[in-house]
Amino acid sequence: MTDQPTRPPGLEIRELHVGHPGRPVVREVSLAVPAGQVAAIVGPNGCGKSTLLRAAARLHAPDSGTVHADGADIWALGRRRAAHRIALLPQSPRAPEAVTVAGLVRYGRHPHQGLLRQWSREDEAAVREALDATGTTELAAERLDRLSGGQRQRCWLAMVLAQHTPVVLLDEPTSALDLGHAVDVLTLVREVAAAGRTVVMVLHDLAAAARYADTVVAMKDGRVIAQGAPHHTVDAALVKEVYGLDADILRAPGDGAPVVVPRAGTPLPTSAPVG
Repeated sequence: MTDQPTRPPGLEIRELHVGHPGRPVVREVSLAVPAGQVAAIVGPNGCGKSTLLRAAARLHAPDSGTVHADGADIWALGRRRAAHRIALLPQSPRAPEAVTVAGLVRYGRHPHQGLLRQWSREDEAAVREALDATGTTELAAERLDRLSGGQRQRCWLAMVLAQHTPVVLLDEPTSALDLGHAVDVLTLVREVAAAGRTVVMVLHDLAAAARYADTVVAMKDGRVIAQGAPHHTVDAALVKEVYGLDADILRAPGDGAPVVVPRAGTPLPTSAPVG
């Protein structure tokens, strides 16, 4: 029996240090997320989650360390070539005024355009595929600003998917969504991973992270303090260390995913500035 070749992780971060002038934000972070899996980064406000994603997406230069997407060093590539490998949907993205859904999704093909390569059948097919995957085909002619919050978020996801990168980064993709729309988005995230892409997302909802992610990455003060499968990682000790909460951990019927229930009388932690 011959050994099967091992495929490089979809996203691999090694000893990453990132900061602002005079202030370190991300410290010695290492993680590896294989292709076809979902990782959820959790932690209190200001712990460095968003900064980590921006560094991984080549938007915030690290002080040291490396980021590899689909086997290539992102910071050794030019911006356009890097955008062929990794895509980021930031918090509160902004679109041009009065843009249609189809127009928004076409922006996802911008990294594939150039002086010698104009809009092609391949680009059109990528847009159609992204609209179909997100259930937004019927909204293609609608203006983005006239849609509901849940519809808009699926349209933004369609734009990111149209970029056709093997690695997708999502910064709080369920922020400000009601429960039904949040479940729709997280279900779509699972479908994206099932199609072979790597998804790394920041979530504030620890229960959602435990339910929808293959790996939970817990951060505090810029460092990763725990990472692994939710069933083995999310426990009362972790909740206490990360959020300062006393909590009971229940198991959801069916899949046994951890459910965090703060104990009665436990004071809520104060939030640090977003970082």
